[in-house]
Amino acid sequence: MQTRSALTWFVGTALIVLGLYSASVKAADAPRWFDAGRPGPQARQAVELLAAAASHGLEPRDYDADALLQAVTQAARGLPPEPDTLARLEPALTAAMQRYLSDLHGGRIDPRQLQQGFSPPRRDDFDAAATLHAALADRRLLEAEREAQPRLPLYERLREALARYRELAEHPAWQEPLPALPGARRATPGQLEAGQSYAGLARLAQRLVALGDLAPDLPIPPRYEGPLADAVAAFQQRHGLSPDGLIGQATWAQLQVTPAARVRQIELALERLRWTPLMQAPRMIVINIPEFVLRAYEVRDGRIRVLEAMKVIVGKAMDTRTPMFIEAMRFIEFSPYWNVPPSIARSETVPRLRRDPDYFGQQGFEFVAPDGRVSSTLSAANLDAVLAGQWRIRQRPGPNNALGDIKFVFPNRANIYLHHTPATQLFGRDRRDFSHGCIRIERPVALAKFVLQGMPQWTEERIRHAMGKGESAILRLAEPLPVLIAYGTTLVKGGRTYFFDDIYGHDRRLDAALKRHSQSRAAFKDRP
Repeated sequence: MQTRSALTWFVGTALIVLGLYSASVKAADAPRWFDAGRPGPQARQAVELLAAAASHGLEPRDYDADALLQAVTQAARGLPPEPDTLARLEPALTAAMQRYLSDLHGGRIDPRQLQQGFSPPRRDDFDAAATLHAALADRRLLEAEREAQPRLPLYERLREALARYRELAEHPAWQEPLPALPGARRATPGQLEAGQSYAGLARLAQRLVALGDLAPDLPIPPRYEGPLADAVAAFQQRHGLSPDGLIGQATWAQLQVTPAARVRQIELALERLRWTPLMQAPRMIVINIPEFVLRAYEVRDGRIRVLEAMKVIVGKAMDTRTPMFIEAMRFIEFSPYWNVPPSIARSETVPRLRRDPDYFGQQGFEFVAPDGRVSSTLSAANLDAVLAGQWRIRQRPGPNNALGDIKFVFPNRANIYLHHTPATQLFGRDRRDFSHGCIRIERPVALAKFVLQGMPQWTEERIRHAMGKGESAILRLAEPLPVLIAYGTTLVKGGRTYFFDDIYGHDRRLDAALKRHSQSRAAFKDRP
């Protein structure tokens, strides 16, 4: 009798958490998990899937996986539930599985909660209830789980990385901190260069071996050099740093991050993939903000084939962050004018012109009136008109133009676009958030060739001629091309896991939102 009471308690817990979903399951249509009071194979399979939700970066307790697992396990051992308990257990398990499949497919968080105006298109009209019902009827529950999850090779590679970093969470290499580097002071971590002695060489090597950057069983050198320095360079490359082998402040900070923290970072990446439309069209351009990289690719047979990859410069983290969205590229502008945004004109350009009038001619600026009249005369009256919002400043095409010699336009509310830049030296930096929000690209000709792939008359020679002509010209694309501005701090490339800094704090916000989501479900469960 005591065991039966415990079973009833477990079922009751599951019912409280999932009661809101159970109401949507009609008794006549509800799938049958039990036969003569005993759980069938699919009931046992379902609770095992819920218990393993963490392998997808989901939270098993969101589906009350423990209570349902124990209830079904108890029933399988020969203690069938009482009739009224069984009548409630079946819809509770159904509701849990529906919620699990829904979360697995589309994520737990509406991305619009994290950034106003970001509303990625739905991949399809996935119906968790219908999917579950059909899977149970055909006895294909595992296939339903696979159908629900994002069908991306990256998703599976991230799941593998998640399992690996979970195994590293208790690794002895992180049980004690690394000793301070040579020259460490209170405000700086010091620095370790090739050839220097360091008391933490053995522990550093242990971490690098565990992470896969250093081959195991190599002898520890007496000084920091050779394969150990090469392993640090490999580690740096995987963390968005210059692979110079020098351990300075940035590399030291990355070496301190624990596997448990990386586990959470991977979980957040998996959540984002559930609502990031990476395969929305046969050809796409995707900018990953934390990585500072643009990829132009095509989708064939359900797989992504990257045709071009290049460095980019994005909006400053402090005040002019590049937003996330997806829009269709429709135009290219060769030798573009740059219309100075009013905010930049007020805060930067007009004050500079008042201090340094020669800057007006050096930069090729001119004033444009509301009726289209153009004035090349710098005057206090014209500057006042700009500040009053009556006139605007624009920069003529030329070698100093802020947009370089080409602009890729995908109309959007934030007025963000891709463009080249005369300040090409900035592409040599590891961290590249220097713009006012628009995205500067490293190799504009390569991108133009990709964009104009369906317009063979636009050869590389013709593209370069239009870019260097110095006369603004707009070209409409034959077909719109989706451009996705995304945010992922974890990727798997070539079998190796890469991590990038959360420069805009989006990971922190997503982490907090997911914790609130789980807490609200737990609070509902505990409500009397």
